[in-house]
Amino acid sequence: RLRERGWELLERNARTRHGELDIVALEGRALVFVEVKAGRAGSAFGPERPVLSVDWRKQLRIRRLATAWMGERRGLRPYAEIRFDAVGVTFDRDGRIVDFEHIEGAF
Repeated sequence: RLRERGWELLERNARTRHGELDIVALEGRALVFVEVKAGRAGSAFGPERPVLSVDWRKQLRIRRLATAWMGERRGLRPYAEIRFDAVGVTFDRDGRIVDFEHIEGAF
């Protein structure tokens, strides 16, 4: 879906020595780190919307991983903006997407 919107995906499951980022992408001149959370429709477990599971602890971890990712790639060109987005995807029992929520600048 991000590619359909014209985003350039730099890495999926981007590894650093400290952990992994779900998606690192470019939207125009913005470098965007995207955390993706999935859930099942009607599940009794987890938050009502998958995107709500990106709590302050997870946000802090993603920021640290993003810093490590950029530090390991010192030759990157400068960006006009660095942003953190959250995406929640809800699947039905058959694995079909029933909801897709993208919060730009989530944290």
